[in-house]
Amino acid sequence: MTDRIDLRSDTVTQPTAAMRAAMAAAPVGDDQYGEDPSTNRLQARCAELLGKEAALWLPTGTLANQVALRTLTRPGDEVVACRESHAAWHELGGAAANAGVQIHEIGQGGRFSADELRAAVKPRNFAIFPTTTLVEVENTHNRAGGVVVPQPEVLRICAVAREMGLATFLDGARLWNASVATGLPLHELAAPFELVAVAFSKGLGAPGGSLLAGPKALIAAADRHRRRMGGAMRQNGIFAAAALHALDHHLDRLAEDHANARVLAEALAAAAPVQLDLATVQTNIVVFHLPAALPLDAPTLSERARERGVLVNAFGARTVRAVTHLDVTRAQCARAAAVLVELLAA
Repeated sequence: MTDRIDLRSDTVTQPTAAMRAAMAAAPVGDDQYGEDPSTNRLQARCAELLGKEAALWLPTGTLANQVALRTLTRPGDEVVACRESHAAWHELGGAAANAGVQIHEIGQGGRFSADELRAAVKPRNFAIFPTTTLVEVENTHNRAGGVVVPQPEVLRICAVAREMGLATFLDGARLWNASVATGLPLHELAAPFELVAVAFSKGLGAPGGSLLAGPKALIAAADRHRRRMGGAMRQNGIFAAAALHALDHHLDRLAEDHANARVLAEALAAAAPVQLDLATVQTNIVVFHLPAALPLDAPTLSERARERGVLVNAFGARTVRAVTHLDVTRAQCARAAAVLVELLAA
């Protein structure tokens, strides 16, 4: 149906007319020769925004994460990440298949502490243990409901990592949202990390593309892995132009998505028999849980909501996720909440 309210993800957005025009007009060249002017401009701009020496465009966020793992680890290493991290849960086992590493999940609710990191690192003098070589932080944290990792704790985590000889990687696919929610500039959020990933198709509304930023030497190594994994492209400027347009026009408006998520969450928390901690609704993601006593499970709720024109994701047997974005209005979010409340009450 044409009037459906799609809250499955902020990746479902359609390019705006202005973004399509920017893509059509983009100057292009062969990016594998470093000759795509739009890609070069985007990489330089994002390196500056993130406070890094260099940046590298990649087609997807998953590939950005996988390339980061290949760049910062060796097969057989261990990576410490937060529980339910994207790299562990939503990349088809790519960490093991591509980088040959195992992920040790710690913490809860999208966060872990520096003390938890210290306790998780394997002793290097014990031959039967894998070598812990990397710590990864996901900010904002998807499965925890888009929560922002507090920057003071990030600083402590990265200080412990340096002390213990670990590399640091920020999965900042939605770092834009963290910046808008906290008021902290992107470069400050990225500063403690060696490599940082951001995504242009999440929140910013571009049709694709992610980026890694870091020191020149690491980005050069990442580029080799990108090529090896089939992620290098040619006249990539049409994607870069979309990202540049998004940075110009869609970044500041993320606050609207955060407010709309709050409208949805507060309506559900007030009227529906769900478990929803409003303290976790900090950006554009709402995750709620269906109590065991409720006869409706998440897949059934998702199916019935779709029949009513509201699309949400079943994130588990009894867990549902809804994500606001530039293609849904405040009124639509209120309407979606009303539909979900009605289905849950029934």
